[in-house]
Amino acid sequence: MAKLTRASRADIGIIGGSGLYDMEGLHQVKRVDVRTPFGSPSSAIVLGELDGVRVAFLSRHGVGHRYNPSEINYRANIYALKSIGVRRVISVSAVGSMKESMKPGDVVLPDQFIDLTKRRLSTFFDGGLVAHVAFGEPVCASLSASLLGAGRSVGATVHQGGIYVCIEGPQFSTKAESQLYRQWGVSVIGMTNLPEAKLAREAELCYATVALVTDYDCWHETEECVTVEAILATLCQNVALAKRLLAAALKSAASATSCECQRALQHAIVTAPDKIPLALRRRLALLIERVLSPVKGKR
Repeated sequence: MAKLTRASRADIGIIGGSGLYDMEGLHQVKRVDVRTPFGSPSSAIVLGELDGVRVAFLSRHGVGHRYNPSEINYRANIYALKSIGVRRVISVSAVGSMKESMKPGDVVLPDQFIDLTKRRLSTFFDGGLVAHVAFGEPVCASLSASLLGAGRSVGATVHQGGIYVCIEGPQFSTKAESQLYRQWGVSVIGMTNLPEAKLAREAELCYATVALVTDYDCWHETEECVTVEAILATLCQNVALAKRLLAAALKSAASATSCECQRALQHAIVTAPDKIPLALRRRLALLIERVLSPVKGKR
């Protein structure tokens, strides 16, 4: 792969969810259409600089919010960020709260996920290459710590840790489902962070979520059931707060030392190198060349 210039690379990737469709304050802005072996990402990547940190912004649902959670090309999104040098990914997502203490307008930094999705491609590795990455701790602790400090510095009500349950959608959950998730000890509910987090780990990227609470789902007896209208009203306030939080977190996040997230494939590939199809090795070179010797010649 050609060496990236400073103008065409970034250290921090921000994936914006519902309501967060741009990143204000960026300088030297450049829009890049990235091609990947997995198709096109949700949108062009907006590259820029904020406080000396190179940032890549990607709108998860596309310009104009065109893709529902099941239609998002998660593999292309993560691969595209990896291809421009991103090492850390901050995911911003609207969520429903499953706990009384996590109120609309609050920020939650989940440290665990439950995956209830059904229709999504959740790995880069198939078709002749098998890899099993560790996922017991799905969120990067150092990146999450940067976000916690930034959130407190801008006056946000931040909840550290918690469980994010990811449902397929696009429908909201039933009351029976919502009550079940509460029995499981779930903190927030959303539709997009998986397989996003799994793919980030396979790509050896640090990953953390900024979950913006917009509602109480449908379990709360004294609150109205979740509606798009109610979500959008709260999102307007949440997004402004999220932008301040992100700007405050960038320097700390970018200066963090390398962690285990960035070595996730070190012992994860179980397929013998000489048994991996040549075309597949070349297709996945960006992801696997660190742990497998470069492909030479032809078979």
